[in-house]
Amino acid sequence: MTPDRLAPYARLPRAYHDLRLLHSTVDAFGRAHWLLRTPEETPGPYDAMVVTVDDGASYETALSSVTARHPKVDSLPDGGFVVADARSRAGDEQVQVFDALGRPSWTFRVGDAIEHLLTDESGDLWIGYFDEGVFGDDPLSAAGARRWSATGEALWEYRPPPGGDWIADCYALNVDRRVAWVYPYTSFPLVEVRDSRPPRLRTTPVRGASGVAVDGERVAFLGGYRRDRDRVVLASLGEATVDVLSTSRVACADGTPLDRPRQVVSRGPRLYVRDRSSTEWDVLDIGGG
Repeated sequence: MTPDRLAPYARLPRAYHDLRLLHSTVDAFGRAHWLLRTPEETPGPYDAMVVTVDDGASYETALSSVTARHPKVDSLPDGGFVVADARSRAGDEQVQVFDALGRPSWTFRVGDAIEHLLTDESGDLWIGYFDEGVFGDDPLSAAGARRWSATGEALWEYRPPPGGDWIADCYALNVDRRVAWVYPYTSFPLVEVRDSRPPRLRTTPVRGASGVAVDGERVAFLGGYRRDRDRVVLASLGEATVDVLSTSRVACADGTPLDRPRQVVSRGPRLYVRDRSSTEWDVLDIGGG
């Protein structure tokens, strides 16, 4: 059974609440990060700060000369960070890699219309694109989901497995230790991606979810269209299908309804959920431990 509320996970310390929140995420190691800058708008590159909360303790990393206007952030295993601009034009090197001291070290391009940016434990970047990138004029985002190295080398791109369609919009992307899961519009299959195997497609009856968690043979889908934003569908992995076991509803950790569009980060058996203007992360964990 699923709980009727998410569990509180991490919050930005109050000392940083006067800064402007640009983006937030939870990384492959379970650390929460907030990308912040001063409220004043300045033209051109700007200085920013990443505040990290790890098991209740917090620390900050100053980033210099950030260029992204619509930034998405994640961490790298060497202590650095990657910041990508979700929207870009041909020729823009919209990904910046920062070292552990916050200094820019690499720039490269990954395509327009980034919906999901998730780094894995090795530091590779997994990116899911929304429809304006898939159907735009940028060939780098046309595949709908791709994997890149932290220096900009293209490592993998989605190609429909047997019985599958091309991605029109990457609704959910789960990046775990050795596997990624892609949940794309329009037919909403669940596609398993492992390094040494061809992608494996399983059909699902679940439409419009914004997050997917996987623990062994167990799966949870969070969200859906309109009145189903608070829906949790528990299912099991079959050979070629995802079979629904139960459907329930869930609220935020403080009891408020989960009825607004929210950011969801899918990491293995966990779904991290944040109101897009909030400084707090909640979690739904289907792990067996």
